[in-house]
Amino acid sequence: MTQQTIVGKPSGGGLAAGGAAQAAGVGLAGALLALAVSAVHVADQDGLTKLADPDWIGWGYRAIEVGGLLTALTLLLAVLAGRLLAGRVLAERAPAGRALARLGWAAALLLGTAPLLGYLASRTIGLPGDAGDVGNWGDWVGVVSLFLEAGLIVLSVSMLLALRARATAGPAAAPGPAA
Repeated sequence: MTQQTIVGKPSGGGLAAGGAAQAAGVGLAGALLALAVSAVHVADQDGLTKLADPDWIGWGYRAIEVGGLLTALTLLLAVLAGRLLAGRVLAERAPAGRALARLGWAAALLLGTAPLLGYLASRTIGLPGDAGDVGNWGDWVGVVSLFLEAGLIVLSVSMLLALRARATAGPAAAPGPAA
């Protein structure tokens, strides 16, 4: 196996640290997207003190809002675990860090997919008790939400695939958990 050098440095340590920094940046971006999805749903309900009508949709919004906060927290904890383990492959702790990252990205995938599908259903076939949004594709909050959710879906799928590839490549290819 050949070893690359960048400005006279072997690729082993420098690129591993760079990979950890990139993973941390991606984890931070995912956390911010999750918080943005929550914020959009708070805005769509006109604040934290109101509940969308019908009640079941309002409680669904609350689930998205709380889910966004928990997803962001999980992704940030995975970034922190990745930073702590970067450069130090601890066989007994690295799998736990990767599991936390997988949990965070799976939650992010769900957080992006569920409201996106709900939005599409509300605009096409309508939802029980809320047929008034059928055809209302111009709602700016909904459009912003679609972009945020689509971005979160793409990022989550790519990170879950990367984590899966890293897990199948073995510990030699994985200096620490991806976040």
